[in-house]
Amino acid sequence: GVEILEWLNKRDSRIPFVVMTQYAEVQSAVKAMKLGAVDYLPKPFMPETLYTVINGLLHHKKRVPSETLIFKRMSAKIQQVEKHTKLVAATDMSVLVRGENGTGKEYFAESIHKRSHRAGMPFIAVDCGAIPKDLAASEFFGHIKGAFTGALENKNGVFYEANGGTLFLDEVGNLPYEVQTLLLRALQERCYRPVGGKRERKCDVRIGAATNENLEKAIADGRFREDLYYRLNEFTINIPPLRECPDDILPLAEFFREQSNKTLDKAVKGFDSSAKKALLQHPWSGNVRELKQKIQTAVLLWEGSNITEDDLELYVEQD
Repeated sequence: GVEILEWLNKRDSRIPFVVMTQYAEVQSAVKAMKLGAVDYLPKPFMPETLYTVINGLLHHKKRVPSETLIFKRMSAKIQQVEKHTKLVAATDMSVLVRGENGTGKEYFAESIHKRSHRAGMPFIAVDCGAIPKDLAASEFFGHIKGAFTGALENKNGVFYEANGGTLFLDEVGNLPYEVQTLLLRALQERCYRPVGGKRERKCDVRIGAATNENLEKAIADGRFREDLYYRLNEFTINIPPLRECPDDILPLAEFFREQSNKTLDKAVKGFDSSAKKALLQHPWSGNVRELKQKIQTAVLLWEGSNITEDDLELYVEQD
């Protein structure tokens, strides 16, 4: 298992790796964790234990440096966003990043973290829409062994993992109302109690949150707590859609082409005039995420010198 992990590291794999062995040797566990394993399971173990580990990996992840962080967009609107991220990064204010799907909200939240005094500490991202309501308290705050059926060992929640760093709540508008109440208390008191625990733990985390939902409407509809909204929204960053930043389209396309060449072992030289025209005219409802997917697919299927309009397959669904 350790040899496979070393092999994956040489290939820059970012797949979460859990080591399982028949022998619960501390030395092997330490070596595996140093090589990047996210957890360690000695045999025999109960299925519930494995479920807890996998469930945690699905709901949150430790971030690795994003390759797209090296790219600087030049449109005026994005330059204004960059200015705001630099200014707020120097503070400990909670930041709410708003924008359509695919605009790169997590990228900007991570950029704030990397420019802050917390840069050397963890950046933990949580998909709020993927957390089951009955497991939310455990995911956020951890639990003590025996706290509930299936709690076969102690578990640290994301507040513990993010301590000293940044906790990023992606699609925070999807949090169930009951979970919002638990989260609000932790943010107000700067402490929390693991499920089944008797002692409270202090937490020192900066909160970043993102949503594409109209939270003001959600508050009016009684689906989102107004007091939590103000806790999360000490500073707002609005990410414009790609269609409002045409100056970024071709540079981004070139960046994703070079990136795809490396990952797919291709040698695409560029885009012909028809492809460039199509890229600029496309509405990009999926924003930067859609652009990256289209370029990646075109590079994968490429058989000529330059990418053409036909290679991009930029079809727009008609109403």
